[in-house]
Amino acid sequence: MAADRKLRLGAFMRPVGIHTAWWRYPGACPDANFNLKHLIRFAQKLERGRFDAWFMADHLAVLNMPMAALKRSATVTSFDPLTLLPALAMMTEHLGLIATASTTFEPPYLIARRFASLDHISGGRAGWNLVTTSNPDAALNFGLTEHMEHGDRYRRAREFFDVVTGLWDSWAEDAFSRDVESGVYFDPERMHVLDHKGEFLSVRGPLNIARSVQGWPVIVQAGASDAGRQLAAETAEMIFSPGGGGLKGAKEYYDDVKGRAARLGRDAEDIKILPGCLVVVGDTVEEARKKRALLDSLVHPDSGLASLSIALGCDASQFDLDAPLPDDIPESNASKSGRERVIARARRDNLTVRQLAQIAGGYGGLSMVGTPKTIADEMEEWLHSGGCDGFNIMFPYVPGGLDDFVDWVVPELQRRCLFRTEYEGRTLRENLGVRRPGNRFFAARD
Repeated sequence: MAADRKLRLGAFMRPVGIHTAWWRYPGACPDANFNLKHLIRFAQKLERGRFDAWFMADHLAVLNMPMAALKRSATVTSFDPLTLLPALAMMTEHLGLIATASTTFEPPYLIARRFASLDHISGGRAGWNLVTTSNPDAALNFGLTEHMEHGDRYRRAREFFDVVTGLWDSWAEDAFSRDVESGVYFDPERMHVLDHKGEFLSVRGPLNIARSVQGWPVIVQAGASDAGRQLAAETAEMIFSPGGGGLKGAKEYYDDVKGRAARLGRDAEDIKILPGCLVVVGDTVEEARKKRALLDSLVHPDSGLASLSIALGCDASQFDLDAPLPDDIPESNASKSGRERVIARARRDNLTVRQLAQIAGGYGGLSMVGTPKTIADEMEEWLHSGGCDGFNIMFPYVPGGLDDFVDWVVPELQRRCLFRTEYEGRTLRENLGVRRPGNRFFAARD
């Protein structure tokens, strides 16, 4: 790996936290998920820290967990991403704005239109996190009685990608002459009607929005199963990868996905892989560990067991809490990669169900807990060892955890020349270092 490589940093805002107890931490803003003033303040702070992007996950249903756990969850309320992010675009100038939208339930024409709109409104800072949605309860909110099978979801997602990007290419760059004298607004020869008819989708087109500032909004993907890796290799420009397997597992994932992309004729440098990483900062390593211990202690057992049930795709409360995870866990239609990671962690560390639930209720993936120096040491090792192109940072709580990272870790990374001191450009693509796609239907005119 080149010694002059720079980290890419996304902020994973779900909309503000992954740890189930973040909202209970002393000094946290418990209403941050649903408080626009707080969210604007966080976005502006991230921009001052020169972050690449705000990454907003989304749920299309209240999480399917027992009420004893659900009543303790801060995920039950959050803004719709494609309503919130245009508002944040008006309050920032450089920060990328990535929203999750499902290929399983939402119509491709609307997805194409909304993301193209966000890209124009933000001046070229939009990204689409393409997901297939694993929560079976989401199906019930869209007129379905059963959730689509895992394999079918990924086949539909691949077709969905082709339709959305085809719609984004509906217009040549020079289609709109807007000639006041002649009264001609656009050149019909520079408009393409998609007229797609496929296995899952039928969409005529064209999109009623000019080609976006970036050509296409940046395509983001987070699949870790074999089907997810293949979809990412075929479509993604930024990947939210799992980091729970440590540096060895991250390098395997990195090499696998970039190898698949290269075999498809793609330039591996046009794919940036950023594992999710929970970062807890302290003046000393011991202080940081105490912060993490306090955060984990605030996870209620009901929340932990429900989180484990979601990860496994079955009711974990039926298991003996003080025994190891059973061998005969039934198959499910939920996220396969997430399920496999939890089971592997239980086997590797010989955890009881109770211990595993406590981890699941907090955050069991990649974490860096220490001083700005030790955290920068770890990030540098991951970058230069070929484990990642950067990280999607998860904050233990807000605003304090976010402020600690921007105020202390970012300057340390900049001092080592591992991270930018100024943005490279105005668009998300320019800052990530991924190319602007050409229009598949129209060659550019000289």
